[in-house]
Amino acid sequence: MSIFGNIMSAIFKSASPAATTPPSPAAPPVSTATTERADDKTKAPATGETATLEQVDVAAVLTKLAAQNEEKLDWRMSIVDLMKLLNLDSSLAARKQLARELHYAGDTSDSASMNIWLHKQVMHKLAENGGKVPADLMVK
Repeated sequence: MSIFGNIMSAIFKSASPAATTPPSPAAPPVSTATTERADDKTKAPATGETATLEQVDVAAVLTKLAAQNEEKLDWRMSIVDLMKLLNLDSSLAARKQLARELHYAGDTSDSASMNIWLHKQVMHKLAENGGKVPADLMVK
């Protein structure tokens, strides 16, 4: 699994029912297509159909994890702390791999700039994939 996939998985699986909300009216509709089975003429979900998705409140999940963590981690500002909070490898090599996955065009030797970009990009990607991310973390 990709590093971003691991980030997403760790956040979404940590979400409690209270940390999820129904999708907003502006959210794209989820397929409700059905197919008829030839043998019994009953309707079944079409191949590839997904259940109604609920948005995961990313800030709520991460704040809860941070409160349970002995180490003081600033996940709102630091990609390293975010990855540590999720018990993922936060090494420079892992962050460079994440940068490749997310198509970072800058110099990966400039880790400070890369880290800032990664944090913003991860927040945007979480939002694109069903995460509810606070507006202050979505600043470009």
